[in-house]
Parts: sequence; structure tokens; C-alpha cells
Amino acid sequence: MDPSPTTASIPSDCETELETKTFRSSSIWSWWPSWRPTSMSLLKTTESKILACIHNDLWARFVTLPTQDRIWTLTVTNKMVRKPAEQAKKTPLVMVHGFGGGVGLWIRNLDALSRSRPVYAFDLLGFGRSSRPHFPSDAADAEQQFVNSIEAWRQSVGLENMILLGHSLGGYLATSYAIQHPSRVSHLILVDPWGFPERSTAQAQGGQGAEVAKRPSIPRWVKAVAAIFSLFNPLAVIRAAGPWGPGLVNRFRPDFKRKFEDLFDDNTMTAYIYHCNAQTPSGEVGFRAMSESLGWAKRPMLQRVHLLPSSMPVTMLYGARSWMSSSSGDRVAEIRNQAHTKVLLINDASHHVYADQPGEFNRVVENICKSAD
Repeated sequence: MDPSPTTASIPSDCETELETKTFRSSSIWSWWPSWRPTSMSLLKTTESKILACIHNDLWARFVTLPTQDRIWTLTVTNKMVRKPAEQAKKTPLVMVHGFGGGVGLWIRNLDALSRSRPVYAFDLLGFGRSSRPHFPSDAADAEQQFVNSIEAWRQSVGLENMILLGHSLGGYLATSYAIQHPSRVSHLILVDPWGFPERSTAQAQGGQGAEVAKRPSIPRWVKAVAAIFSLFNPLAVIRAAGPWGPGLVNRFRPDFKRKFEDLFDDNTMTAYIYHCNAQTPSGEVGFRAMSESLGWAKRPMLQRVHLLPSSMPVTMLYGARSWMSSSSGDRVAEIRNQAHTKVLLINDASHHVYADQPGEFNRVVENICKSAD
């Protein structure tokens, strides 16, 4: 498929100017771009190859916020629908990626989930192809900047109501958004959400509960990132590696190549991950501000889920083989008491549920969406 008619772009001279401004925005990193084999143009090219796999109608563009930040946005609709107006009446699904990700990671889900309703996916502020502004060092302020950008995006796109799905960090931010803007969320879907549990004394000392002990050990790449987390931004090692950065991603994240190997027989997906995260750090700075360490939030969401209205349905999906415990989901159900809350496990899936078991993931999410209608 030729990606040119479906993948929107800005003129090359404007894009070059944007890249220059992005790199100059941080004097610390200003001498790195020529050493790192990356650019926004390379990210765009790699992403275009991924999006070429989409068969339904795709509209890809930048959505400009009142702050002049731009959010890279995909809208996918079913071109085979005989009555487009009927699909337009369905509650749209909005998908929010996790830390270090971008819209390209939903490639196994966008076609299937857009068969019955419009699907929106966007790069979070500070990630992917979206603008990379400064984030404050205060946890609450950084979280609020993310939430404000999501609300400004919703207003700019013109959505009145949505089914909001967030993975990992996206799940944390989606919950914060739903607490502050409950009238805009008809159903909250959290996929292996980050930042929910409170860091107990036992966990701080390295202890684990019985349920956690049964789950797979923390992946090597997580341990590697955690080792440098307290000293640098989480993904600094990718940038510090310079020309060896792409190889580093291939070494520590070979799972991304395996998850999509039937779509790409090369390093397209790991290259996408590299180009998403080798740019000037921004969103990861906000993430670090919100994090006590890689696995824990300074403001655990379990302390706030009671603020979600009882009328809002919440579904939490976990990979049965994920290193992230589903016990937080059970705790959410307890806290919300009689409110509509479901916790589901997807068998043979790790943290990236949507890519490990896309068929089952899409089926479950589609059923949730039908219930929202």
C-alpha cells in the first residue's frame, strides 16, 4: 500500500525547521543530533511504513492546541461501511499509548477496532511525533500538563464523548483525565496500567506478595533502565549510545521485533521505538517527575480512584504473563465497591497485551465498546 494518500505530513522545509527548533530547545543535547542516527524525518518515514499496513480509511495529521503544541493524531474509520452516518453515531474509541511508545504500536488493533466506530490514536505530548515542550519537575504539575493536553486535544478534535483506553503510562493518565473530566468518558479501559499501587515498606525492601511471586520476573530491559533511572532520564542510555543506539534497542527489546514479525521481516518496529525515543527528551522528563522509581508513581492512582464517578464503567485488562500485577485491578474493584468495575486477564500475554494477543484483545475491547453504545 502506498502510504502517501493516507499519511498526512507537513512541508519538508517546515519539518526541518521544526526539528531544528526541537533540538535547539535543550542546550544539553544540542551537540548530539549529528551523532545520533535519528531525526523527526526518519521517525516519520519509519512510521509511514507501519501505517501502510492499515486497510481502513486513515486520516493522519497534527492537531494544534491553544498552547501551540501539536499532537500527532490518527483517525481510522471503516471504508466498507455502507452507512457512514451510522458509524459516526457510535461512541468513538480513543487510544493512549504507554511510556516510550507511539501510535505505530497499535498497528495490530486499528483496523479491527475501527470496523464499527471511529478510532482515534495520538502521540502523547512529549512523545513520538508530538511537540516536545518543557515539563515541570513537580509530579502533580507534570501530570496536570499531560491531562491538560489531552483535554485541549479533545476540544480541538471536537469529541463530546469517548471510550478512553490507556496502556501502561497511558492508563495512569487516562484515569487522571477521567477523574477531572468525567462527563467526557463513557467507559474507561485500562490495559496493564502503570502507577496504581502504593509502594509499601515490604516492596521498597524488595519483598513480593504471593501473587507477584507467581508472575514472570521483571524483564532485563526494565532492570537496565531502572539501574540508571535515578541518575538520568529513563531513556538517556539510548541517546548516549549515539550510533550504537539502534543496536541497543534491538538487543534489549527483541520482543518488539517478534511481536510484529508477521508484518515486518526486518527491524521496522525496533527502529520505530528507537526513533520515538532518541529525540530530545520531553515526555520522559514528565514521566520521571511523576515517578518515585521506574515502577512506582509518586502519586499512586489507588489513592484517587474513588474520585471516579460510580456511574462510570471501568474495565482493567492485564496480561496473564505480565510483570505488572493484576492485584491493583482487584483493589480498584474493592475501592469502587458497587460501581461497575471488571478485571480481566488475557492468557499468554505479557505487558504489551494488545500486541501479544491482538485477536483476543480486539475482541474484548470491541465487546466493551458495544456495551458503551
